[in-house]
Amino acid sequence: MDKKSISRAAALLWDTLKSNSQIDTLPANCRPQNITDGYLIQDQLEKISGLSVTGYKVGATNARVQNGFGIDSPFYGRLYNKFIYKEPASIPRGIINSYAIEPEFDFIINKDMPPREVPYTKTEIVESIESVHPAIEIPDSRYKDWFKVKAPDLIADNAISGVLVLGPAEPKLRTKDLSDQTVEVLVNGDTAGHGIGSNVLGGPWNVLTWLINNLNSKGVTVNSGSLITTGSASDVIYCKPGDKVECNFGELGTISVEFD
Repeated sequence: MDKKSISRAAALLWDTLKSNSQIDTLPANCRPQNITDGYLIQDQLEKISGLSVTGYKVGATNARVQNGFGIDSPFYGRLYNKFIYKEPASIPRGIINSYAIEPEFDFIINKDMPPREVPYTKTEIVESIESVHPAIEIPDSRYKDWFKVKAPDLIADNAISGVLVLGPAEPKLRTKDLSDQTVEVLVNGDTAGHGIGSNVLGGPWNVLTWLINNLNSKGVTVNSGSLITTGSASDVIYCKPGDKVECNFGELGTISVEFD
């Protein structure tokens, strides 16, 4: 994909993000044809946006979702500071198009993880964890129907990263394996879904390991202080304006978000 096409695609996605509008898909003359194209557009989108990057989100962290998108591995996007809210959060109208939520396990790392010849082990990455947090991701897309486009399109669209609601750190669980940690999702007080840490690549630590080594393979250092959200522990829960969502993460606590 040539630079002009990459720039054209990124500019169109940025315009739709600024105006909170949507398109059917990118035009044929600048639509990504493969995963590499998708990340090139995502990289350019970050450059032209001027937004501050806080960390990364990982999506498609289970086989069923990957199969639906026609891929065999997760994908990642940037977390922009502008779209991160502390819980309890109230999300105003006009900044998202999707009223869908995903309960996720989030981590902040406390050391730089630069590229090296030998991939980082899971043990090394766990030792780099500064804090663990419960979180709610509200995915959002520049496409009217993200199930009608392909994985490269989603990656170009910053991996359909929308809003992230971040809960407080739980210091005692910093290095606990959360693969068996359950999550209950309630909408307006009624149970709407359940999840478990093992739904994301067998456990959130596996997602961290995949992301850091994947970025390293591209020459990217994951910096100290980076926030990483590890994918939905449950099926996507669909909501509507006016709904209040609570996610009970057991020992990690309960966090909430309301849609205005």
